[in-house]
Amino acid sequence: MPEKVIVKHLYKVYGSHPERALAMLRAGQSKDQILAQTGMVVGVTDANFVVNEGEIFVLMGLSGSGKSTLIRLLNRLVEPSHGQVFLSGQDIAALPKKALIELRRKDLAMVFQSFALLPHLSVLQNTAFGLEVAGVDRKTRERRAMEVLDQVGLRSFAQQMPAALSGGMQQRVGLARALAVNPSLMLMDEAFSALDPLKRTEMQGLLLQLQQEQQRTIVFVSHDLDEAFRIGDRIAIMEGGRIVQVGTPDEILRNPSDAYVRAFFKGVDVKKYLLAKDVARTDDTLVIMPSADARTDMAQALERLRHTGRQHAFVVDGDGRLRGAVSVDTLLRGLDSGATSLDALYLDGLHAVPATLSLRSLMGRIVQHTQPLPVVDAQQRYLGAVTQTVLLQKMVEMDADKDAREAADE
Repeated sequence: MPEKVIVKHLYKVYGSHPERALAMLRAGQSKDQILAQTGMVVGVTDANFVVNEGEIFVLMGLSGSGKSTLIRLLNRLVEPSHGQVFLSGQDIAALPKKALIELRRKDLAMVFQSFALLPHLSVLQNTAFGLEVAGVDRKTRERRAMEVLDQVGLRSFAQQMPAALSGGMQQRVGLARALAVNPSLMLMDEAFSALDPLKRTEMQGLLLQLQQEQQRTIVFVSHDLDEAFRIGDRIAIMEGGRIVQVGTPDEILRNPSDAYVRAFFKGVDVKKYLLAKDVARTDDTLVIMPSADARTDMAQALERLRHTGRQHAFVVDGDGRLRGAVSVDTLLRGLDSGATSLDALYLDGLHAVPATLSLRSLMGRIVQHTQPLPVVDAQQRYLGAVTQTVLLQKMVEMDADKDAREAADE
């Protein structure tokens, strides 16, 4: 997967002589020692990470951990004291002011906790505001604004004023305004934390729906475990200005890097947060990529299924998209009948499951099917398969990992 954002040795020190604090950090002194001796505050210390194109990357930590400072360093709303931030190969930290402003207008968007809507402008005008600043003509920007308002379910409210909307609807406008400029990177700082729990869950669902359709690169700040695990492809855990671990929810839960991360997730029910994509395996079910010679494909697939003792295989095209499933029986029929295409051999009722399906929901589905369930992303690309055996093994592993974490904490 291409790398969209690369952060290298990024620091932020608040104070009049940051270079002094940086030297003290490199000498091994803590941020508390630096504060006591110099009065300077270390916000972020030596941040290094990569955000892949099309993923939601969550910065997570307690209050004061540095996550909001770090996300603002990515678009230089906060100036870095040291380090580099590359967006599509361009070092944002080194851009002159004019180029930075242009980049923010056309390639970056930010959604804030406070909605930040302009009260004297209508919903349509608020949504189109970024395009107006970028110099887009009125007809074009309003057409684009109506498109994204439709995406977030607010088309009929285009002429309303922000004060007439609920908090959840106002945050939808904030999201629409960010989407209107079609940014390659969206930054979202505690974007849903001001909403009540029901609206917050609703907005998370909307974000995931839009992400399935558009596959944007998003950096999302959150202090909420449920939110981070629901929307995050990967999570960076922060503590005291440092990034202490980066990984998928499954990786972090199963292999916490230190006592802080273990304490952060102590008592967490892993099954509550894992998704189908976290348990799908690519080595448990045969995958066929059709060639120009379907007869040879059938014979080879049948031989491999018999050799491995398996009954089913999935057919995936050159773009990785799932086309169907075949079995030993359908392959035999195809060879006997002289079939010249795998398409005629597909099993009826292919039950593919989305990558974002919760483990609890997956358990309910898999007990109804004896054949493997393929897991696909929003573009129907095959990610792997889940069987009853695979799911049972995963649950045993999770219970063993939980016992090990609890033993380590004693």
